[in-house]
Amino acid sequence: MILPPATLGMLGGGQLGRFFVLAAHEMGYRVVVLDPDRNSPAGRAADEHLCAAFDDVEALERLAQTCAAVTTEFENVPADTLDHLAKFIPTRPNAECVAVAQNRIAEKTFLSDRGFAVGPFATIIAMTDLEAADPALFPAVLKVARFGYDGKGQARVANVAEAKAAFDGFKREPCVLEKMLALDMEVSCVLARDSAGRVAPFPVAENSHTGGILDVSIAPARIDGALAAEATEMAIGIAAELGYVGILGVELFLSGGRLLVNEIAPRPHNSGHYTIDACVTSQFEQQVRILCGLPLGDARQHSRAVMVNLLGDLWYRKDANHSHEPEWSRLLRVPGLKLHLYRKHHARPGRKMGHFTVLGGLGEPVIDLAMNARTAIGIVD
Repeated sequence: MILPPATLGMLGGGQLGRFFVLAAHEMGYRVVVLDPDRNSPAGRAADEHLCAAFDDVEALERLAQTCAAVTTEFENVPADTLDHLAKFIPTRPNAECVAVAQNRIAEKTFLSDRGFAVGPFATIIAMTDLEAADPALFPAVLKVARFGYDGKGQARVANVAEAKAAFDGFKREPCVLEKMLALDMEVSCVLARDSAGRVAPFPVAENSHTGGILDVSIAPARIDGALAAEATEMAIGIAAELGYVGILGVELFLSGGRLLVNEIAPRPHNSGHYTIDACVTSQFEQQVRILCGLPLGDARQHSRAVMVNLLGDLWYRKDANHSHEPEWSRLLRVPGLKLHLYRKHHARPGRKMGHFTVLGGLGEPVIDLAMNARTAIGIVD
């Protein structure tokens, strides 16, 4: 076990990294963050911020020399970086798992080859692949294989002609073409898995998106127990097939009463933010525990929770050309509401700037309270 006051490494400086830093500090650890943004939220909270590229040799040497172990907050860290660090210190998750999740073609192929239910899709490498695509796939969503997130690198296409135009717009980068499904609901399961294969899944969350970005998560999801158990078992099975060590987020579609895997995230997940306030152990404390070889914490949820994302659009609600701080008093006066702001340097539309979570017990109108607070702060549908 790696015990306090050891130093841990974090690759990535966004809000997920920041929450890791805060959890590690509460447990007595020091943290070094590597991120090229001098204003990164995690870097500003860390004991040391290496403001350098993820493949910077000197920065990687510094991490290897000062850190007892290293983890990552997002899936687009170069695999070579993870491989290099793994020669010197424990690196969780490993490069092989991250490589699967950072490429949609590899991800879909991995899942379908191992018998996990996914929606109909086709791999698109060249224009001829679109011409040969099954007409039954349309209408569809064309997604770039790499570096797409929060709705970026995606286009809804009604037919082959629109798909070709979108493919050109993506500069003919490799893509996946996914059939657009009629959805009953979107859910996710976040779990912790340690090096011995022990698993601690969090309760399944119910998610809604706006413009491809997560808007609201309700936990536990409003689905029957059998479906929740099936979603959890699918997530556990994926983690086992990957040989995964770390925090894994699994996004699923519920379509026609059937669960289908949408995407996997080899890191803490936005829909798991409710665990900070509503669970005995948060996803970020679990990330610290797994990295350090500590026993997994109790993932039990002690309060019903609704999490609402706060995007940069709020800062421009009064004036499209100039940012203004939102009226946080409208949220802070709500009993049972927990506000988390990420201290990002600049607000911009579509950028995740924070979130709030409303907590309550059985019989309490948690969803209504959260949605009323969402409206009060100025979020419009």
